[in-house]
Amino acid sequence: MKTLGKLALVASVIAGLGAATVAQAHGIWFAQRSNQLALIYGVGAEDLDAVKRLPKVKTVAAYDENGKEVPTQLAPNGPLLVLNTDNQPAIVAAILDNGLWCKTPDGKWHNKGKDEVPDATISEHTVKYTVHLRRLNVAPPVLHAHKLQIVPLVKQLPEQMGQALTVRVLYEGKPVQGASVQPDYVTDPDSEPVKTGADGTATIKVRNQGLNVVVATFATPPANPAKTNRDEHLATLSFVLPHLPE
Repeated sequence: MKTLGKLALVASVIAGLGAATVAQAHGIWFAQRSNQLALIYGVGAEDLDAVKRLPKVKTVAAYDENGKEVPTQLAPNGPLLVLNTDNQPAIVAAILDNGLWCKTPDGKWHNKGKDEVPDATISEHTVKYTVHLRRLNVAPPVLHAHKLQIVPLVKQLPEQMGQALTVRVLYEGKPVQGASVQPDYVTDPDSEPVKTGADGTATIKVRNQGLNVVVATFATPPANPAKTNRDEHLATLSFVLPHLPE
């Protein structure tokens, strides 16, 4: 209860800082591209250059159905960042540290801290996390390297769009109150977020009969106050519902 209370206090502090909405940030997720599993960087229909952002990818990992890590690697393949799935992992995950960003009154973003951009209206350090379930009957382990993570509360995910799905958002491995959750970051990035309760949970409806990218954002006080006003964490949980047989 003490931990939950502490995280709830953090959430209330961030609300006072004026945290950015989900639609203002880019995220990462895994999706099929030309029969390969690629790491995507973007928001909505935007599929931006992930290859040039490879140096910002801090970790990539794959796990079997029991949550045991198996070898994998991420590598450029033309315009794509492709994950090696020869081991047929059930779960894959990655972290991208997008660094320091400031927004000036003219609407432009600068890859610098506020100490270098004195007129910044927004100043943040942004980190992106993603977990992709390649099967609907696996539960991801708690990934301690991921400061923010979305975990479904059922082992068997829904198989039809429109069905309810309850997820729990974890910050540093603990349920967090006040995180913003949206059902799909790709097909409806401007939807009204649902806030997690004291137990870190939120219930949404599965958006698509196909790729779903659930997204959660949570802002915290800055690790380096001289550089930024907040740290913004954005996590996605993606999975694919099957279509009818051809």
